[in-house]
Amino acid sequence: MELNPYARFLGDQEPIPVITATVERLHALIDPLSPAQADRNLAPGRWSVREILAHLADCEIVFAVRLRQTLAKEHHLIQPFDQNQWAERYAAYDLKSAFDMFAVARNWNLKFLTTVTADDRHHPTTHPERGTMTLWTLVETIAGHDINHLQQIEHLASQV
Repeated sequence: MELNPYARFLGDQEPIPVITATVERLHALIDPLSPAQADRNLAPGRWSVREILAHLADCEIVFAVRLRQTLAKEHHLIQPFDQNQWAERYAAYDLKSAFDMFAVARNWNLKFLTTVTADDRHHPTTHPERGTMTLWTLVETIAGHDINHLQQIEHLASQV
């Protein structure tokens, strides 16, 4: 498994501007959607806009811990999670709650990232499935992950 499975989405873009713009891009995409439109999926087993947003909120919480643990501990071992198991509980979250949680956590993480030094970027951490990476690989993963899910939401929103 590659260190950053979302690298192809990020390409040669800088990650900080990407992750900084995500909240506003999400807001623009979801604002016109009715609850029924946000709950529509295009195929069985595929996530709706609401479920993707709940996933993004969950991931932002996970990324918050991963970023901080990477700098707080030497040779930190990242705890992986099964997104499909977490998704089994997404019916509990409405679109606004998921968006609000994501926006608050993202803002918190962006503030944290303003404290990251050039040396911090190279601080190692290990993902048990992906291998040893740096803090900056995590940041690039967040950005590529955002782009991937923004594209999915754009596609879903265009279909409703």
